Amino acid sequence: MRASATRERLLELMRELARTAPRKGHYRVYLVGGGTAVYLGWRPSSLDVDLSADQEAIFHDIQGIKERLNINIEFASPEHFVPPLPGTADRHIPIETIGRVSFYHFDPYAQALSKIVRGFDRDMDDAKQFLESGLVDGPILRDLVSRIPEASFARYPSLSRSAIVGAVEQFLSRRG
Repeated sequence: MRASATRERLLELMRELARTAPRKGHYRVYLVGGGTAVYLGWRPSSLDVDLSADQEAIFHDIQGIKERLNINIEFASPEHFVPPLPGTADRHIPIETIGRVSFYHFDPYAQALSKIVRGFDRDMDDAKQFLESGLVDGPILRDLVSRIPEASFARYPSLSRSAIVGAVEQFLSRRG
């Protein structure tokens, strides 16, 4: 069993990704889910680190990194679970740049929506933190969800607009 991902281990992972980055180009890596929650101090650790990137070449040594750091790494993006929100690419939050790699928190609105729709207790706690931290504004989240193009739902046969809107409304109504 691999060790839990703490903030220190996330920082090690970021340094290691930068160290092993291909020599040509610049890369963007996104922390998603538990990685964001741990990095921001919302919880002390996560079972794994969910990552996404603009170019998969950055992950060429991911198996070696996992072994060297004894950490679980998964490739995940909110869009694996929910339709993309309009303007997501403009809402990624910069963390830092190390060498040729810029690290970001994936769009907090997309992360919050994914967590709300999944609905597990830990996900709901994280979604609540997105609101309480000010990274997500309830009315803006509601508006973004309302603007998801209908055609986007074709890739998510288990989801419907009404289910997503209902989950967001229920979540926001509990938060006042």
